[in-house]
Amino acid sequence: MTVARSAARAVGALLVAGLLAVLGAVPAQAAGYRYWSFWEHTGSDWAYATQGPSVLRPDDGDTIGFRFAVSEDSARAAKPRDKGDFSAICANTPAKDGSKRVAVVLDFGIPEHAPGGERPPRQRSACAQVSEDARAGDALAAVAEPLRYNSAALLCAIAGYPKSGCGEQVGAQETGQRPSASEKSASASEKSDGGDDGGPSAGLLVGVAAVVVLGAAAVWQARRRA
Repeated sequence: MTVARSAARAVGALLVAGLLAVLGAVPAQAAGYRYWSFWEHTGSDWAYATQGPSVLRPDDGDTIGFRFAVSEDSARAAKPRDKGDFSAICANTPAKDGSKRVAVVLDFGIPEHAPGGERPPRQRSACAQVSEDARAGDALAAVAEPLRYNSAALLCAIAGYPKSGCGEQVGAQETGQRPSASEKSASASEKSDGGDDGGPSAGLLVGVAAVVVLGAAAVWQARRRA
């Protein structure tokens, strides 16, 4: 085996080690977002609403639901756990001319998805009797105040829950797993470096670049000596 070939193999090993260091340093992607999702009851199951509560206009006898959870996207969003039975929810609310009845289900989620220091209230349902042209948001406001919205009209809190936050991105540990000591250390290091894009730090990239440069120089020197 020639000196140049040995050097080349050594450089290859260094490059692999450097690349693995970069890949290993990339933090886990966020699990999703903590928010209130909006649902319509189809009569047999819940379906993720295709319109927001400020737009959707439910009919008399409809059931709408809201669920607070950490979700990656609408396809994986957690459904309300209530059956959404309109006849049961509105059994004690008689029909009235000029108005409609909308069953509203509120599922405040599980403790693991609650913001720090808060505990979700028990899930509940109510029958909103609103004007015939009322939207879902009006029905919600009739039975679940106080509501909180942000400047972009995103629904942040129902019945005062949660007290703070609005659709924030969260890490995988907030879906029920607590961060380990190494994860906390990595997170602190990332913040101190100013990294917030989920990629490798500038220091690591520079380090790998240095490995490439030094490795190339070693091969060139070995070939000259050979």
